[in-house]
Formats: sequence, C-alpha cells, structure tokens
Amino acid sequence: MSKFEEYDLYARNKDFLISDRVITFTDLSGKLMALKPDVTLSIVKNSKDAPEAVQKLYYNENVYRVTKGAHAFKEIMQVGLECLGAIDDYCICEVLTLAAESLRCISHRSILDISHLGLLSGLIDSIGIPRDQKAVVLKSIGEKNLHELAATCRSCGVREDYIAVLQQLVTTSGSPDTVLPKVKILLAGITDLQPLEQLLRVVSALDTELKAMLRFDFSVVDDIHYYNGIVFKGFIDGIPNSVLSGGQYDKLMQKMNRKSGAVGFAVYMDMLDRLDSQIKVYDVDTVLLYDDHTDLAQIRVHANTLMKAGCNVIVQRNLPKNIRYRQLIKLKGSEVKILENNA
Repeated sequence: MSKFEEYDLYARNKDFLISDRVITFTDLSGKLMALKPDVTLSIVKNSKDAPEAVQKLYYNENVYRVTKGAHAFKEIMQVGLECLGAIDDYCICEVLTLAAESLRCISHRSILDISHLGLLSGLIDSIGIPRDQKAVVLKSIGEKNLHELAATCRSCGVREDYIAVLQQLVTTSGSPDTVLPKVKILLAGITDLQPLEQLLRVVSALDTELKAMLRFDFSVVDDIHYYNGIVFKGFIDGIPNSVLSGGQYDKLMQKMNRKSGAVGFAVYMDMLDRLDSQIKVYDVDTVLLYDDHTDLAQIRVHANTLMKAGCNVIVQRNLPKNIRYRQLIKLKGSEVKILENNA
C-alpha cells in the first residue's frame, strides 16, 4: 500500500481510527495528504468491489499514529488480514482461527474475547433505547460502567427489569459452553437470538485447542457505525491492553459505497514492545565460546545445531559481561565443555 492517502479519507472515518491524530502535508497539486494511520481503510479504498466473490488479503505495513500512553507520533508495524466479498460463517470461522493462532504464536498465555454487535444492537432496540442514544449505551457497555448504563437507560424510559437484563449480560463472561446457555435463558423472549446461534455455529467449528482460548464477553464493542456482527479482541498475559482487534465491518463497506461484506483483524505490534521490557530470567539461551584453536567449521556446526533446535545463540570469542544465559558451551580445539546457567 502507499504510505499516504488523501486526508479526506481519514477525516470522513475518524471514528474508525484508533487515534484521530493524523500527520498531514500538502502535495505539489495542493491536495491535503496524510501519512496513513490505518491499513484497512486504504485496502477497502483501493480494492475492487466484488460482492459475489471472496478476496482474502494479508498485510505487513507501517502506519503512523500516536500510540496509547504516548505523546508523540510513531512509525508502527501493523500486521493483519482482511476478508472481503461474500462473507459467510466459514469466512468468519477462518478469520477467528487465524486470530487465535496469531495470539498463540505470541504467547500461549493468551485469550480471545468475542462478542456480537448484532445481538447487543438488537437488544438495545428491543428494550426501547432511541437510535441517538445507542452509541452512549454501547460506550458504557464497553467500559462496564453499570451505573452510567442504568442512568442512560432510565433517562430513555427503559423498564427496570430490562435494565437488569442488560447489566447482567454485560457482566457475563467465560467459556462458550458456560456462557451460551445462560445468555439464551436471559434473553429469551426479549430479542432475536439469531446472532447467538451464529456465534454457536462459528465457535463449534473451531479446533479444541483454539476453543480453550475463547472467552465470550459482551462488553467487547466497536463503533456501530462501522461494525455489525462478530467482534473480538486478543489479550496476552503481561500487557494490560488488547494486542489484537477485529470483527465484521459491513457498515464501513456500505459507507464507502461497497456492496461487499468484510471481516478482518490487526495485530498492533507496538503493544508487543511491552513484552520486551518485562524482566526475563535469561537474556539468551546459549553462549557459545571458542578459542584460536577451534576449527571454524566446528563452530558453525554447533551454532547451526543450536539455532535449528530453537535456541537463540551468542557466538563470541570472549564471554560478554553481565549477561544471563541458560547454558555456556566452551569450544577448545576439538574439546566441548557445557557449563551450568548463571541466572
């Protein structure tokens, strides 16, 4: 993708962006341009509308925006995928699978929280929330602010029993097997349960290992002007914010005059920088030391064997100072000596 687009693209879709701060410049023709803060908007803008087919795209692109907790622009690597066109349950299942596997590549201590905006939106309509208050209610749901949620509902004349149902739904989370039966009973007779059935179909098709990573949490929301179906966020142990976010965004496609549907996700690589700042027991798996009498071919054989086994290796003549390692291997001529770790 190009590193910049016309600023108007982002100005019209500011609510879709993580941050509305955009780096702009005027090109030689006088157009106001912007370094891209997001990849999805560029992909939708530059792809062909093919509602009868399915386009599967992945990207590894730099974006330019202010990161959470920072007060400066950064160039950030963003990795993700988009599935555009005739989106069905299989497409959603495939995207969820890749999202879960992406999280697992980062850390085995990870969770994928899933919700459905169709279910929430339908419930909000059913209990009598006006359209102009929908976004306010969803904001309270996303923050799990039960007091503000109840206050907004009461100001709209919503019955107390419906307020209690909405609050209970927001605070219900857990494995699909635990949550789905409870939510079915909770919402029976109040709103259409078809979105819940879709969640069940999609999740049932996932592998057992991936199902164990899933958590239904109906406080996971996104902007209803852009998203319409299943939405999800990925978390890993040690980082307080989501490192992965995605969902079905047919409404964005409609807003950009497309007839296609769409679902996708992005991994925010800047959030993963926090993993590197955590205290580690070891700096490196293996330090491989050699002397003047060691054959170069022998050094290469040992180093390659260790790296193929998945170890990160430092190969040097002298032992680095203040480094913590799992094992130290000394090569002296043809002699190999393995020592204990020093952490």
